[in-house]
Amino acid sequence: MRTWLVLMAGLPGMLRAQEVLRVTEVERVLAPLVESYGVSGATVQRMLPAWARTETDSAGNLWLTLGKGEPTVVFVAHLDEIGFRITGIREDGTLDLEPAGGFFPSLWEGQPALVHTGRAVIPGVFMPRDSTADTVLKRTPPALRADVGTASRTETAALGIRVGHTLTMPKRYVRLAGTRATGRSFDDRVGSTAQVLAVRRLDPARLRHTVIFLWSVREEIGLEGAQAAANALGLRPIRVHAIDTFVSADSPLEPKNFALAPLGQGAVARALDNSSVTPPALVDSLVALARSRGIPLQVGTTNGGNDGSVFAAYGVPDVAIGWPLRYSHSPAETIDLRDVVSLAQVIQAVAERW
Repeated sequence: MRTWLVLMAGLPGMLRAQEVLRVTEVERVLAPLVESYGVSGATVQRMLPAWARTETDSAGNLWLTLGKGEPTVVFVAHLDEIGFRITGIREDGTLDLEPAGGFFPSLWEGQPALVHTGRAVIPGVFMPRDSTADTVLKRTPPALRADVGTASRTETAALGIRVGHTLTMPKRYVRLAGTRATGRSFDDRVGSTAQVLAVRRLDPARLRHTVIFLWSVREEIGLEGAQAAANALGLRPIRVHAIDTFVSADSPLEPKNFALAPLGQGAVARALDNSSVTPPALVDSLVALARSRGIPLQVGTTNGGNDGSVFAAYGVPDVAIGWPLRYSHSPAETIDLRDVVSLAQVIQAVAERW
């Protein structure tokens, strides 16, 4: 009976009315973002309030600046998603690929593919790889290739496919039981969603300082968009908050001695990852702020990098904030929508605190 009650506690009908409304609002922003491909800046702009005046810089980053005066606080979530880039077209029409981002290629092998040419989306398949003796001796599987149903390089070119075009896998947002959801590219559609929700709740006229919201590009291939923004801002920000995934060990088969942040227990202060260390005093300050507002917030360490780390060259502290994610960079990333609510609330609280 006790187990049944615990399970029921996660169902929408058991949430308070206000929580149901917040979860619903999350879905209305998150689902369209998840189901858009590549850089989703246009979708973000449609989700922002009518009063929000955005700019796009030469790198492709989307900027929204609110308030006036100092200090300047920056929030940054990235727009891009993992995928592949075409490096060559073979005589038989198949495509040579290189990964754009870090992931396990085996998760894509034998799966449907979409080639994005800029003018059309062309279906195909990520080809199963041969397990030949030569491959076994080399102990390295061959690189993934894709097949778009053509028999020659000429036929593939006739479809408008060129070297440099990108490939992804079909995806869609799926609501699971209770407040869980799954889909591909929650990294970093969730961060982008949380920033949109925080902007909706802010009153720019009441801000006593400058708040910059950035939706960056090319994070997965080297934080390139964030680097351009950091170079443009230089020494100006007092703090940067990268809003990105907390890759959590909260899944059935993973050891729990590192990166454990259970789904459904709130956003996560990323105290340490492979790219940055948050000063302990700033972690404590963030925790105290969340506690004062009654916002659930976890603290943890995980793998991976974040956009805020490139601001460190200018002496800007990186106080990264994420949400727990299962099965990162896979076709079945899993979240709890309550954590997105928490994340948006933390962003709003930080923006208003000065």
